[in-house]
Amino acid sequence: MLVVKIGGAAGNNMDTVCEDLAELVKKGRPAVLVHGGSEETNAVSEQLGHPPKFITSPSGFTSRFTDRETLEIFAMVTSGKINTLLVERLQQLGLNAFGLSGVDGRLMQAKRKEAVRSVENGRVRVLHGDHTGMIQTVDAALLNMLLSAGFTPVVAPLAVSTEGVALNVDADRAAAMIAGALKAESLVILTNVAGLMRRFPDESTLIAKIERAGLEDALQSAEGRMKKKVLGASEALGEGVGQVIFADSRVPAPITSALEGKGTVIT
Repeated sequence: MLVVKIGGAAGNNMDTVCEDLAELVKKGRPAVLVHGGSEETNAVSEQLGHPPKFITSPSGFTSRFTDRETLEIFAMVTSGKINTLLVERLQQLGLNAFGLSGVDGRLMQAKRKEAVRSVENGRVRVLHGDHTGMIQTVDAALLNMLLSAGFTPVVAPLAVSTEGVALNVDADRAAAMIAGALKAESLVILTNVAGLMRRFPDESTLIAKIERAGLEDALQSAEGRMKKKVLGASEALGEGVGQVIFADSRVPAPITSALEGKGTVIT
């Protein structure tokens, strides 16, 4: 079992990822694709006159503040456009892809954050009205049903609360939870960089291998969005995933390259 996550930032090569994924599945490797959509959500938010707002938690993690209008834009971009176009491309490559978000069939159920804390000008503020959540459960039976029927699931990063409210969830941690629920052999997280570096963006400082015990130190090296990827890796390994690989989506056959050990391999 393979779970692949492709980032939503500029520079990621979605087409090459789809081509490689299609080849692997055709060779008999079951897979689930999870995707982001941050860059395009930012652009559409600006176009619609509702620019994105990012907050930094006291622990140093950066995330999107998601009021209801932002949630609807995020759903339109990720579950609407990006998910559909990924499914379309995989269908063109001969793969019977099935697009869904975590809201569909309660695939991913999350606990909504009642309030979020943000550090602004050195002071901590409490913000209400956020539509984000922490994933608590993944319906592995639903994914396995699709996989056994010959479909390749393509999952957008939305979840549903116990009250039935749609929530924005972090795509890296969604991929980690899905990989854990499926007891995947590998979770490949593809980005627009070569992997985790000790001194970003110097690729000569790429960290090739990390033992799980060293993830705390790796978190100190991580910058920006990479912090949540490291946190997701820790969660995936804790749920029984064999290995997590941070790798470059811009190279030929990026998934195959990652599985061959190119990038940062965490075991």
